[in-house]
Amino acid sequence: MTAATIDAAWLPVILVAPIVGSFLGVLIRRLPAGEPVVLARSRCESCGHALTAWELVPLWSYLVQRGRCRRCGAAIAPFHIMIELAAIAVALWAMLGPDSADVLWADCALGWTLLALAWIDWQHMRLPDALTLPLLLAGLAATALIEPEELTDHALGAALGWACLRGVGAAYQRLRGYRGLGEGDAKLLAAGGAWLGWQALPSVLLLAALGGLSYAVVQRLRGDTVGWTSRIAFGPWLALGIWLMRLYGDDWLAV
Repeated sequence: MTAATIDAAWLPVILVAPIVGSFLGVLIRRLPAGEPVVLARSRCESCGHALTAWELVPLWSYLVQRGRCRRCGAAIAPFHIMIELAAIAVALWAMLGPDSADVLWADCALGWTLLALAWIDWQHMRLPDALTLPLLLAGLAATALIEPEELTDHALGAALGWACLRGVGAAYQRLRGYRGLGEGDAKLLAAGGAWLGWQALPSVLLLAALGGLSYAVVQRLRGDTVGWTSRIAFGPWLALGIWLMRLYGDDWLAV
């Protein structure tokens, strides 16, 4: 993306990014708990004070209130500003990537959803259907609008992505007697195939495997016990693989 293109496209994306980050924070907190996402009002986690519109302005409210509730003075979890900053970082990353401005919003939508999924899986070891399945459909819809001639490859990618990890998971469970991969991982790879096409799946899996293995090695070096039965969230690494392949394709080794 050229400097001139960035100048024309960056402002709306940067303005929207923290708002999206605030909404992602709601998704990350409420979806795993089975709580309503849209209808329930945001409240202070300490005193239950219903937050006003001014107390919900992304970034600004946290900074003005110095990270504390205006009613009871309790500290606001830094998670809220962290997810808003992370959403901005995703938007900046997409802007500075090699894709054209025509697909910037699609890239951001993918990146923001992957961010939420990775965060939820990291904390709760699950990938909600409420995010993976719409992401899959959005990938096919974006392909139909932007690259209709690639729709067959992307639909095949969704099918193969799901079948690949479902097959691996079933084989692992049969051999070892317990589940090694969840259905959410298969659905996330299917969504990746919908966005990228079947040709990208081997690279996505390679990146995810390298990320998961690197994390396990770091944990061992820190003194944590990591073995065959250890539970490691695979979703964040799948999300990273999908994101890198979306932005850089097979040039990800140069990133």
